[in-house]
Amino acid sequence: MVSDHANTTEPHGSFEVLAPDQQTAPVVFSSPHSGRVYPDTFIQQSRLKAHNLRRSEDAFIDEAFASAPEFGTPLLHAHFPRAYVDANRHPWELDPSMFSDTLPDFVTSRSPRITAGLGTVPKIVANGEAIYSGKLDFEDARQRMENHYLPYHRKLESLISDTVKDFGGCLLVDCHSMPSSANGRGPKLADVIIGDCHGKSCARKIVNLTTSLFRDFGYSVALNKPYAGGFTTRHYGRPANNVHALQIEINRALYMDETRIERAPGLIKLERHMRQLIKALTAVDIDSRITSESSHLKAAE
Repeated sequence: MVSDHANTTEPHGSFEVLAPDQQTAPVVFSSPHSGRVYPDTFIQQSRLKAHNLRRSEDAFIDEAFASAPEFGTPLLHAHFPRAYVDANRHPWELDPSMFSDTLPDFVTSRSPRITAGLGTVPKIVANGEAIYSGKLDFEDARQRMENHYLPYHRKLESLISDTVKDFGGCLLVDCHSMPSSANGRGPKLADVIIGDCHGKSCARKIVNLTTSLFRDFGYSVALNKPYAGGFTTRHYGRPANNVHALQIEINRALYMDETRIERAPGLIKLERHMRQLIKALTAVDIDSRITSESSHLKAAE
């Protein structure tokens, strides 16, 4: 539960910011994939039932990190679902085969993510099922971008910019969940995977601290494999500019029923641990950390 010292603001219908009365720590938390408001038009377009569309959600991750305002830092989380438009993809990363009309020249039409069916407007849900039986119009994608994706990132950019202005730097923690096994098959993944784009998006000291905290909680931890960081981590993480971005992927088997997409008793334990993690990250001296670590990274480049 968020304390009485925190305000809930909702400046745009596609996202929500849980924010303290006054930000006291140079940290911003983001949950771009926890949205669960499915437009009726989207449900009608899809060949899948609503429950199957939810396979792509980072379900309840916003709840796991909801204590952020208690420690003087905001949490931005999406209301729109990932299967509808994915805020952790490069803007306008679209598969031409999904559309009945020709895409504009500014659209990125080829990438490994598009090939996998996971562009900004996804072709499939997380378990590989096709979302649509027919083709979309580009106007549909444009509206999703302008009404949801772009406002979300404008808000995230604003939160980061304001944090840098007030504190001289910022740590962005991008919060995600993952299936208990890669692609729903194969061996079980680690409990937590931390992504720093192979050392490019975040100072090593922050990575080491986060890793140690999760291990102290009793979780198995992996670094960058198989998730090194998505668009958010790559785009915003600039250690040399005093902005660090760290992606955290939490195994869904720890806190939810993956088949029913329901909260499990483990969610209470996870919330308690995330409260401790947030407290530790917001207590770090961001100025001294950024100065020393950025200089080290710059010298190593």
